[in-house]
Amino acid sequence: QVQLVESGGGLVQPGGSLRLSCEVSGLPLNDYCVGWFRQAPGKEREAVGCIGRKDAGTEYEDSVRGRFTISRDNAKNTAYLQMNNLKPEDTGVYYCAAGQKYYYCHGYVYWSEYDYGGQGTQVTVST
Repeated sequence: QVQLVESGGGLVQPGGSLRLSCEVSGLPLNDYCVGWFRQAPGKEREAVGCIGRKDAGTEYEDSVRGRFTISRDNAKNTAYLQMNNLKPEDTGVYYCAAGQKYYYCHGYVYWSEYDYGGQGTQVTVST
């Protein structure tokens, strides 16, 4: 059974940092693209960024490029989203997803295109 479990969310002040983890079981994460998404209250789920199969490149949305970094630890079968210089507009529930449809993750656009997804972790950026 495949499971993706996000953790690491919480309350942080503007300008602060958080590192989210996506611990995966039931599949070899290195052979999957991993996408990170977020959903703010009242808004649709949006892509944040992704990493390709076998670390074949990363992609980021314009709003987070230069502040967020996606990485993967194959030994732990875990992906990470390092978030720096957080802003109030980064608030939302963050989700990870895994898929094999594409080798390079820029082929993915929507959450529904991935094969598996997690339940999310809340990130709140506020004073």
